[in-house]
Amino acid sequence: MQPITKITAEEILDSRGKPTVMSTVWAGDFSGSFSVPSGASTGSNEAHELRDLDGHVLQTIRNITETITPKLLGTDASDQAGIDAVMCSLDGTADKSHLGGNAMLAVSAAAARAAAASKGVELWQYLRTLAQIEPSRRVPYLYMNYINGGKHAKSPLSFQEHIIVPDTESVAEAMTMATDIGNALQKIIADRYGVEFAQSMGDEGGYVIPEHDPIVPFEVLSQASGNAGHHGKIRLATDIAASSFYENGMYRVGEELWDTAKMTIFYHDLAKRFPILSIEDPFEEHALADFAALQKDFELRIVGDDLTVTNTTLIEQAAEASAIRAVIIKPNQIGTLTETFAAMHTARTHDIDCIVSHRSGETDDTFIADLAYATGAFGLKAGALRKPERMVKYQRLLDISVQ
Repeated sequence: MQPITKITAEEILDSRGKPTVMSTVWAGDFSGSFSVPSGASTGSNEAHELRDLDGHVLQTIRNITETITPKLLGTDASDQAGIDAVMCSLDGTADKSHLGGNAMLAVSAAAARAAAASKGVELWQYLRTLAQIEPSRRVPYLYMNYINGGKHAKSPLSFQEHIIVPDTESVAEAMTMATDIGNALQKIIADRYGVEFAQSMGDEGGYVIPEHDPIVPFEVLSQASGNAGHHGKIRLATDIAASSFYENGMYRVGEELWDTAKMTIFYHDLAKRFPILSIEDPFEEHALADFAALQKDFELRIVGDDLTVTNTTLIEQAAEASAIRAVIIKPNQIGTLTETFAAMHTARTHDIDCIVSHRSGETDDTFIADLAYATGAFGLKAGALRKPERMVKYQRLLDISVQ
């Protein structure tokens, strides 16, 4: 047993320059830290991200140091379920609105790192001891967002993420393919839109292009894949994030309003024209029946994110409706590591693949790479290789996958 002897918290800045919280947990001479990311496009049922009125996280820090810490000192750092249960009890709300999901996750994940250090094992090895998750793959696919739209970019594109997925189990090969395609894509964008757009960068490191037509990003990514010599080796994926442009029963796509039927026709056309691996949040977050109808038509994976928000109950509902074949896993959507594992276990019980994901407001923390590898996730979604806080997550996956 390595009892928790100290917990600290401090405010840092995320990749968008906004305040977030980092916590460090000590277990004797061993310690672990975790920095909490923040999303721009969020589901209404996500754990509450506690912020002060001015956007800082000083109350979040006080909740860690004044409320959580006194209850956890002396607790075995490796009692992850016990640590998380104490925090959930202290919070006492369904959405973590009292302590803040960001406060709770900061301590939860930092404790796991401290426990791993105390046992002399790598984080991914320790995480495997905490939960038995049926793996989807030995090494996750890399989901790399190379054209940004929606809330992740100042762009007329309504759809949020346009993703390349190298079809390989080798992380090194996937990163090389992505670099090649990124270079080819930059040239295409410069030729088509101008040099300024070839230098553009959204929140997740992808290019920002002046397009309204939702099909164009897929055409451009396909062209870049071919120009880079990787035709037939790359799948495409997308996060539609449909809730973000849903208005009064209609979807505002570019300069048009589309109903559910027109959205569905678009997805069928997309799947016919391109090697689509998955479509995330194709409809707004309450449209469970629309998700189910679309998934029934497809062999490809319809993915839940705003629909499911790493929540066991919502994943169960989606599974019962046969609405999805994959689910996004974001620990800060639910607030503790134990609940994250429960959501992943529920998904895999129903043969739903897990894609572990970053957020648009990120830090240099690489925890999700260890989480994805430890659980045999279907994918690791961490943006493009053009921003350092995204790159480090793929580099971490590379480092542990070749051990």
